[in-house]
Amino acid sequence: MNVNQFPDRIIEIDQEQYLYFGGTAYLGLSTNKAFQELIVKNILKWGTTYGSSRNANVKVTAYENGETFLAHYIKAEAVVTVSSGMLAGKLVIEELKKQTDTFFHFEDVHTAIQADNSLPIFIDGKINPRLLDNKQEKITILSDAVPSFETNAIDFNVLKEILKNKEITLLIDESHSLGILGKNGCGIYSDINHPIKRKIMVSSLGKAFGLTGGVIASDASFINQITKSEIFSSAAGMNPAFVQTLADAAELYPKQHHKLVENLAYIDQKLIKHDSINFDKSYPLIYLKDKNIIDILKKNKIIIASFKYKQNADNLNRIVVTANHLPEDLDKLTTVLNDYNSKSKLRSNCF
Repeated sequence: MNVNQFPDRIIEIDQEQYLYFGGTAYLGLSTNKAFQELIVKNILKWGTTYGSSRNANVKVTAYENGETFLAHYIKAEAVVTVSSGMLAGKLVIEELKKQTDTFFHFEDVHTAIQADNSLPIFIDGKINPRLLDNKQEKITILSDAVPSFETNAIDFNVLKEILKNKEITLLIDESHSLGILGKNGCGIYSDINHPIKRKIMVSSLGKAFGLTGGVIASDASFINQITKSEIFSSAAGMNPAFVQTLADAAELYPKQHHKLVENLAYIDQKLIKHDSINFDKSYPLIYLKDKNIIDILKKNKIIIASFKYKQNADNLNRIVVTANHLPEDLDKLTTVLNDYNSKSKLRSNCF
C-alpha cells in the first residue's frame, strides 16, 4: 500500500484514515515540530550533505558535537558516527576479522553484523563445546540486543560459562534498543559488565533517533582503529546537519522516551494477556502469533507492520507503539485485540 505522507500515528489509504502501528519511529521524532525545526536550522548552517572524507584536512565541528553527546548518552568511552547502521556493522566486522580467531553468534543476528564461518553459541539448547575447550584463542561474539520476535534484551549470562582461555570481544547491534531500553533510552551497552576484553555497540540512528546515520561505540582505542581504517577514510560521513542535531536535541530524547514509557504502561493496564500476543511493557514491539488478527485490525481501521523479513520465512507481524500514539489510539487497539482473543478463547472452549 502506498501513502503520500510520512506514516505517523495516522495514515491515509485510498482517502480513508487508519491508525498506524508500524514503522520504527519509536520516539516519534520524524514528525516532531521541535525536532524538525532543529534539523532545518542545521541544514541552513551545515548544508544538505558533506561528501568529503572524515579524515580530510578540513574538519567539520558538527561531528565532534554530536559524537560527544552520543558518548555521554550511551555511556561509552568513545563513539563515531557513519552514514548508516549497516555500514557501522560492516565496518566493525571488517576490523574485527583482523583480530579474531573464531566468531560465534546468537541466533538470527542482523545482516549488518554477520560474519562468514561464524559458529552458533548454542547447539541443541546447550553451550557450544568449542567455547569450553582448552584452545587459547581470541573470539568475537555477535548478538542483537533484542532478538527478532522477542521483547526482552538478550541474556548474556552464558558469557560467564566460557573458559578464561578465550579472549572475548562482544559486538551487539542496538538498532532496536537504543532510545528505548535503559535509563532515558541509553540502551543496554553500559549495563553489560561481564568478564570480557572488549564490548562494541553498533546501531542505526534512523529508528528511535529519527536521523539517517549509524553509530559505533566502544573504548577509545577501538574507535581510533575504526577511524584509521581504509573503509572509513574512503566513505563520506553522516550528514553533519544531522550529527549536530543529535547534540541540539539532547533535551527532546528523554521527553519522548518518557511518553513512550507511559504509552507502554497504559497498554499493559488495558491489554488482556493472551498466548497469541507477545508483549512486554518495557518494549514497543508487540508480536502477533495469530495472523488472522491482522485482517480484524484492518477492518477496524488499524494498520500494523506485516512483511517478509527473510526469504522463505513467514511474515513478520508486529504492532509498533510510538511516543506519538494517543490514549484513544491505544484504547482502540487494545479493545480490538481483547475482543478478538476473548472470542477466540470462547471458540476453543466450545470444542
